[in-house]
Amino acid sequence: MADIRQQQPLSHQVVKAATAVTAGGSLLVLSGLILAGTVIALALATPLLVIFSPVLVPAGITVFLLVTGFLSSGGFGVAALSVLSWIYGYVTGKNPPGADQLDRARQKLALKAREMKDRAEQYGQQNIPAGSQQH
Repeated sequence: MADIRQQQPLSHQVVKAATAVTAGGSLLVLSGLILAGTVIALALATPLLVIFSPVLVPAGITVFLLVTGFLSSGGFGVAALSVLSWIYGYVTGKNPPGADQLDRARQKLALKAREMKDRAEQYGQQNIPAGSQQH
C-alpha cells in the first residue's frame, strides 16, 4: 500500500487531499447549520409544546400504543399464517423445512416414553408384595 502512494505523482496526492478537505469541510459546515436550525426550532417550539403538552403527551402515547398494537397484530398474523402453511405442507407430505428434525424428535420421544413405561412396569412388579397382587 505504501508503494502505491509513493508511485503516484504529487499532483494526484494534492488533488486527493484537496478533495478530502473540501468534502470534510462541507460536511462540517452542513452539520453546524443543522445543529443551529435544530436549536432555533427547539427554541420556537418549546412554548407551544409546554402549552399543548396536556393534550400532546396522551395523544402521543395513544398513537404509539395503536401503532404498536397494529404492527404486533400484523406480525403475529403473518407468523400464524406461515405456521399454518408449514403444518399444511407437513400434513400433506410435502416435507417442509425442518420436518425431518421433527420426525426424529418425535421418534426419540416415543422411544423414551416406551422405556419409561417399561421401567415403571418393572418397578411396579418388584415393589408389590407377593400376597397382595391383583388378579
